[in-house]
Amino acid sequence: MSAPIRFFHASQLHTVSDQPVTRTLLQYLREDSHCTSVKEGCAEGDCGACTVVVGELRNGALQMRSANACLLPLASLHGKAVFTADQLGSRDAPHPLQEAMVSCHGSQCGFCTPGFMMSMWSIYLQRADRGTPATRPEIQRALSGNLCRCTGYRPIIDAMQVAESMPEQSFDRQALATRLAGIAEEDHFHYSAQQQHWHAPRTLDTLLTLRKDMPDATLIAGSTDIGLWITKQFRALGDFISVANVDVLHQCCRTEDEIQIGAAVSVEQAYRSCLDEYPELAELADRFASLPVRNAGTLGGNIANGSPIGDSMPWLIALGARIELASINGTRQIPLEAFYTGYRQKDLRPEEVVTRILIPLRAKDRLFRVWKISKRIDQDISAVCIALSATLADGHLHDVRIGAGGVAAIPARARQTEAVIEGKLWDQTTLEQACTAITAEFSPISDMRASAAYRRQLCANLLRRFWLETSPFSEAKDAVLSLTAFAAAGEQQ
Repeated sequence: MSAPIRFFHASQLHTVSDQPVTRTLLQYLREDSHCTSVKEGCAEGDCGACTVVVGELRNGALQMRSANACLLPLASLHGKAVFTADQLGSRDAPHPLQEAMVSCHGSQCGFCTPGFMMSMWSIYLQRADRGTPATRPEIQRALSGNLCRCTGYRPIIDAMQVAESMPEQSFDRQALATRLAGIAEEDHFHYSAQQQHWHAPRTLDTLLTLRKDMPDATLIAGSTDIGLWITKQFRALGDFISVANVDVLHQCCRTEDEIQIGAAVSVEQAYRSCLDEYPELAELADRFASLPVRNAGTLGGNIANGSPIGDSMPWLIALGARIELASINGTRQIPLEAFYTGYRQKDLRPEEVVTRILIPLRAKDRLFRVWKISKRIDQDISAVCIALSATLADGHLHDVRIGAGGVAAIPARARQTEAVIEGKLWDQTTLEQACTAITAEFSPISDMRASAAYRRQLCANLLRRFWLETSPFSEAKDAVLSLTAFAAAGEQQ
């Protein structure tokens, strides 16, 4: 039986029962609630003009995160709260962020300003947890999904720092948590409109049963990719099964052997959970889309999508990650590289769903690097993403694994190049042989992001960089590492 969509916005409970399943939060806010502070710029999660903050209960704890309203199906907001810029303060009692934005001249035409305000508020809410004001790099990271064509970014970042120095305006988290608990579904939310259905189970058993009964339904998590299928490609997607509410899929833990990440864990949380073990992921963690996209998107969704230019697969393949697939008939685990069988084709049975990603802990003397090459630093799709992992002992490389994206129809493992390096002395001769092998191993395409020749050259150049940074026979090793440290220090200033 269909239930209405219920969520809080502007201190009011909204109950929706007649909207299409594929209607976005942005469309509802502007056209039905007449909340015009939320702007439509790109309608694909790139400009940040429609940024909102979403509050939800997860395992009894309140989570507040920035998100793009243009990508969120309205049904995905059931049981949650949505905050927009017009809720921050009033003309008579402005929020510190609003006062700072005015005093720092951070707004001109004003079109992008509401989105900036919500990204700023999302980090402002964390100040009690941090205990210290946000640093400039933290602010830049929070604003990575917002574009401005008028003032530039310096006065906006200045405004955030000024607001952080002002007396804190409290936010009653407990009151919100109580209100959200009052509209939470016990087990299974089902919404139906115009002969289309949205199912959002809370237990894995219910999810697997639904998948068995509805093998043709579209599985959806954060909707950062499917949102574009809806708003840009106008695909007929049929019924939906959302995995976003299944509590067990949000578990993220560390055992004696591995890091276990549930398929519904956000990209942001998943990457952060790996940084202690693999700090080399730090740059990619910040360059994987914008923060609102990383907040909404899931690691399981990124993997299950199977895009050959997805940024998570190369490093997971290089680290020997496995994925767990489950159905009502049981579970199985396979190496990630075995999951992809062809362009957008996967070893996934109709009744199965991805449930966990299992990443081995770092072995002693394990080398690891990952690099993303794209036209822009932020918010750009990779031309090439390559990850390399190996153990160095007595100048020889062992257990070599190379994962690559953007060079084949699938996220690929460079097995031929690995074979050239495996067990060899990691010297100039081995490097040149490996560079020759990797340029011949893949047959990338030419497109708007890069030519095939450039992609092949990138693979060789990044392999050479790996040698420069890790080989005991590289005279440039110390200089390269010093330059890398210098650049990192500059980013923190």
